[in-house]
Amino acid sequence: MLEDFLFLNIIYYIILGLVCLKIVYETNHSVKAIAYILFALLLPVFGMVFYFIFGINYRKRKIYRKKVVTDGLLRKRLGENILGKTLDRINNHPKEIGAASGLVELLFNENSSPLTDGNKVELLINGEEKFPRLLEDIARAKHHIHLQYYIFENDGIGGEIIEAISEKAKSGVEVRFIYDDFGSRDFGKKATEKLRRCGVQIFPYNKIRFGFLANRINYRNHRKSVIIDGEIAYTGGINVSDRYINQGNENFWRDTHLRLQGPGVYFLQYQFFADWNFCASQSLQMKDTYFPGKPCPGHNALVQIAAGGPDCPSPTIMLSLIKAISVAQREICITTPYFIPGESVKDAIKVAAISGIKVKLLVPEKSDSRLVNAAAYSYYNDLMAIGVEVYLYQKGFIHAKTMIIDDNLSVVGTANMDTRSFDLNFELNAVIYDRAFAAEHKLVFQEDLAHARKVDFEAWQLRPKTKLLSERLARLLSPML
Repeated sequence: MLEDFLFLNIIYYIILGLVCLKIVYETNHSVKAIAYILFALLLPVFGMVFYFIFGINYRKRKIYRKKVVTDGLLRKRLGENILGKTLDRINNHPKEIGAASGLVELLFNENSSPLTDGNKVELLINGEEKFPRLLEDIARAKHHIHLQYYIFENDGIGGEIIEAISEKAKSGVEVRFIYDDFGSRDFGKKATEKLRRCGVQIFPYNKIRFGFLANRINYRNHRKSVIIDGEIAYTGGINVSDRYINQGNENFWRDTHLRLQGPGVYFLQYQFFADWNFCASQSLQMKDTYFPGKPCPGHNALVQIAAGGPDCPSPTIMLSLIKAISVAQREICITTPYFIPGESVKDAIKVAAISGIKVKLLVPEKSDSRLVNAAAYSYYNDLMAIGVEVYLYQKGFIHAKTMIIDDNLSVVGTANMDTRSFDLNFELNAVIYDRAFAAEHKLVFQEDLAHARKVDFEAWQLRPKTKLLSERLARLLSPML
């Protein structure tokens, strides 16, 4: 009996050693690798199983090799005419861009994302403002409607949008619809079949066949965008669900979205093409009818799109946020539902605060995940110690993902300030270089602060030691959240 026990122990430790070697070999980020190794060591068997479910990334290399090639071919078709004007626009709009020319060039060099002018950008607060406008624009569509959502629920508002795009498809308008197979797992076969019968082309992104396989839970399409006739686009934090409308909700849901009209739609359309050709296994061609690129009369906001995902050579979203923080000269206002920034972004914020720049961070008092909430809390002490103001939103759950830099730069998008958005998910952020828009955005931020509690640093330090320990333990797991 003792011999059998010793034999099993030897086998276990051999397997554990091999798993740890695999973690070291497969995981690029040292902090994440250490977290997985500690998990495997401290939780026998379960820790190893957890890694194989949530951490292994061999499928990423296999699947996205094709996507990178496809995206590269599409990118070549963006053309010199579109990309070549970016540097000219930097020189022609020094007042609007200010100190952010380096951010423009970063996105241009990393994403081939052009800086566009002649745009109209509208800030939409919550589903109450977004969905009526979206339904109006869908009703007016003449050529095509392209939608992709992380969460699309077949509830009240979801049903309205399904009916609207079904009618447009039956009338001859091209409708293409991508939904994430994990985020929209409750979408339902009936809704899918109905859309297809009406002529809507619909595909899941990164289809999940076995829910326990991690790489299909990782690498999700967290983007939310709608492009109508290549002239109007929507993007931001609002998915399709009744919870975003705040009608009869138990908890108030606060979120931010954009309506974009003008040449800035061009790169959002390109990203949709790249995602569509990947998940639908098609070769949708970049015809001029999809890319009109018309300036919006009477408007001249400068817009650039930051796209990030596992198929990018570097973490574009994270790098763009760090660069935006670095160009601040007076004030940084950040809103995010999940604040697990990692060391790089945290250090960028610390450098700004130590340099005398006022930094305000608005986060939920209570997240929709206790573990994420605890991990986020562990970062606040270090930031407040150097002057960062932390505000806990109390009216409900704040889901907006935004940043305002000084008085001329705004970021509104789908990316949270966490490892999952930086490394694992496909995301989109709109970067707006426009003083009028930044001023409007700043007013919204101040209104949100009116529903938030500023954290008192001295009181924060006096919290129970057990709570501090639980937050530190949650932070150890933050690379895996």
